[in-house]
Order: sequence, then C-alpha cells, then structure tokens
Amino acid sequence: MNEVEINDNSFLRQFETTIEGHLAKIEYSSQERKVFLTKLIIPEEVTKEGFKEDFIKSVLHLIQEKNLRVVPTSPQIAGFLRKNRQYKEMLPVGIRI
Repeated sequence: MNEVEINDNSFLRQFETTIEGHLAKIEYSSQERKVFLTKLIIPEEVTKEGFKEDFIKSVLHLIQEKNLRVVPTSPQIAGFLRKNRQYKEMLPVGIRI
C-alpha cells in the first residue's frame, strides 16, 4: 500500500489530500464514536493507478488510530469494505455490508 498523506479538515468535515495538483476528498459526519463516510470525490483528472484504494485505506487507518468505528454510507466506500474484509472489525456492531 502506498501511504497517502491525509489532512482531516474538521471545519469542512472532510479528509483531504492533494494528488496531481487536484484535491481529492472524503466527506464525513461524526456522531458519538462513529464516523459516517458519506461521499468520495476524486477529480477526473487524477490518473494514478490504484489511488482510490490507497486513499480509502489511508483514511481508514487514520480513523482506526482514533479508535473510532466506520459507517460507510458512500456506495464506493461500502464496495471497498466489501472487497477488503480486513476492515470489517471497524464497523459498528450490527452493521453489515
């Protein structure tokens, strides 16, 4: 995995990174000890192979370090978690994807 440098912009409630001169972001909302990942935005101009997966993994590691749970409401992020079962323990009790 290529680690992506993530900025947690809590004012705009989004995880951000700059790639190829463009801003990629995952919008979120937080409630109690859960982070709801609501929207993944990667500019069309970004052509780096595997960037989306690396970006999501980096955000999940950041959330994991804070001992928070993840609720993927974005279809793209839910699909990623379905394929990468090692992140299953980050889901709150009772949430299945």
